[in-house]
Amino acid sequence: MTAREAKREFDVVVWGATGFTGALVASYLARRYGPAGDLRWAIAGRNKDKLTALRASLGDAAEALPILTADSGDRVALAAMAARTRVVLTTVGPYALHGSPLVSACVETGTDYCDLAGEVPWIRQMIDEHHEHARETGARIVHCCGFDSIPMDMGVWFLQQAAHERFGEYCSSVATFVKAAKGTFSGGTLASMANMIEQSRKDRHFARILVEPYSLNPPAERKGPDGRDQQKVLYDDLAGAWTAPFVMAGINTKVVRRSHALAGFPWGRDFRYREAVITGRGPTGWLSGSAVTLGLGAFVVGMTLKPSRQFMQRFFLPDPGEGPSPEMQQKGFFRLEQVGTTRDGREIRTRVTGDQDPGYGSTSKMLSESAVCLAMDKLDTPGGVLTPSAAMAAPLLERLRNNAGLTFDVVD
Repeated sequence: MTAREAKREFDVVVWGATGFTGALVASYLARRYGPAGDLRWAIAGRNKDKLTALRASLGDAAEALPILTADSGDRVALAAMAARTRVVLTTVGPYALHGSPLVSACVETGTDYCDLAGEVPWIRQMIDEHHEHARETGARIVHCCGFDSIPMDMGVWFLQQAAHERFGEYCSSVATFVKAAKGTFSGGTLASMANMIEQSRKDRHFARILVEPYSLNPPAERKGPDGRDQQKVLYDDLAGAWTAPFVMAGINTKVVRRSHALAGFPWGRDFRYREAVITGRGPTGWLSGSAVTLGLGAFVVGMTLKPSRQFMQRFFLPDPGEGPSPEMQQKGFFRLEQVGTTRDGREIRTRVTGDQDPGYGSTSKMLSESAVCLAMDKLDTPGGVLTPSAAMAAPLLERLRNNAGLTFDVVD
């Protein structure tokens, strides 16, 4: 019997529960599964007083919800915590600064793990350091379980299943277009981006990992037909509109390619994938696309230079732990269109939508359901550093549809 198969006290431990997103996760789990239902879960972090206050905010029914304490740098305490649960769900970022000891603890104890990381170089480090050992212990380490990159990764998986059912073959290329979205970046996401930009200025190898299309693939599979992600405004025939670079493409495209590689390249080694934002038709669409492209470039430059980064963080950007009001989360949404093309030119179009702010409301539900899926559903997936679709596929798709407010539909 592997460590993962041993009886555990908890199904899910929410690590970093007192942070903004962690509290959203705890609130969601309390509403959806109850504090003392079939799902055995606990909240965890460094500060017991804050954890106690969070528990009180969940209502009288949560009075007996277990609280666990540990420090993010205490490897012994993290290992002890990981050994008590089937899954650790963590919202504590930037992960490159705070996440490595917890991943190591989960791998060693055969404990499944999920996070919100979109930090490509750190994820690459976790792959290189832990994938093979995680296969031995049975630990499923699943990064990118929020808006980056579940809608895109699971969306491509869904499209390919639909294509195979319709055409008897998979698509050789897929494009994801962001048609509409309303929401804000989280302070944690911005802190992670700032850390990645700072590190890339100091380390060329780090910078290469950020931009190489296949940098998250297995070591022997880090080359392929895709080039770098879109960098400028372009007219796209599949979208029938002008498009601009998508800020999250740098992580999402790499996750989709890793999913394909982990599955053994069922869509063909010539499979191509890309992402962009639709900005409209005609001159207005081009102007909007140019504005998005220039704005994204200015943001990256601003985050690269220390004085401008400090100015932006002080006056414009949310701090880690800050986020929108519940009303703003409820008013948020996202709509994606994915277009798959077979080798002989046949097309299939699918749509992915989310019913809340992508960075907070939807993300907290996606992350929560990923943890519950890992803990409660029958998965045949072996251990390793995985992606959402590689780890959970159909069971996660069902949970996202039924519980997390996401839709996945064929539209033609």
